Amino acid sequence: MSKVTEFIWKIWLRLNFLTQDVDNDYTGEVSTIGHTLHNEDIATRIVKERSELRYETILAILNERDSIVLDTVLAGSSVQDGVVHIAPSVTGLWIGSDRTVDPTRQKPAISISPTAELREGLTKVKLEILGVKDSGAYIGLVTDAATKAIDGHITPNGILVITGDKLRIAPEDNPEMGIFFVNEYGDKTPVVQISQNEPKKLTVLAPPLPPGNYTLQIVTRFSNGSTLLKVARTIIYDMPIIVE
Repeated sequence: MSKVTEFIWKIWLRLNFLTQDVDNDYTGEVSTIGHTLHNEDIATRIVKERSELRYETILAILNERDSIVLDTVLAGSSVQDGVVHIAPSVTGLWIGSDRTVDPTRQKPAISISPTAELREGLTKVKLEILGVKDSGAYIGLVTDAATKAIDGHITPNGILVITGDKLRIAPEDNPEMGIFFVNEYGDKTPVVQISQNEPKKLTVLAPPLPPGNYTLQIVTRFSNGSTLLKVARTIIYDMPIIVE
């Protein structure tokens, strides 16, 4: 059990876009501090704080522990340590008593729940609100619907799913607004067919692009609700789009 008597989590507030009929409710996002601990970091801390064991010995034990936990869970058994309980589970439904397994519907999964020690530790956590986080527009991911590729490779004349935030094309009847693929020479090829135009998701038909690398740009005056920006913003995807 931790010897610390109190912890503080700093919280950013973000507008909740899931409740479209309410415009003043927020969700909380923990502002993580420091970096994610890996076995190397844990071994270093153990050596520094209270152990006479060598760093290499501790790291080897931690890695072997991970291997045992992995094999145990994959074999269908549960594991519990002082922090979490890990148990095998399954997703999906079976209709009737059919014993067949459809891998597209029923899949193995993992259930992770906190131990009593961790739940007790959470009672020591205090929340401190930092304010409202800037919910700027961004393109988070581009998925080729046919190949499921998310590495930037797309299929010309294929369906693309673009997700992120504040992506809705508005106003839709303005030819200067839209989705554009820009080649290395600066030439823009617009998307002419958009089947889904939402703030967090666009479903579009890719234009018949020749092979090459492109920059995906979204130009829109959408902000929140029905109010439009006075000046259009250009949202640029930070991963190149590739047509082979």
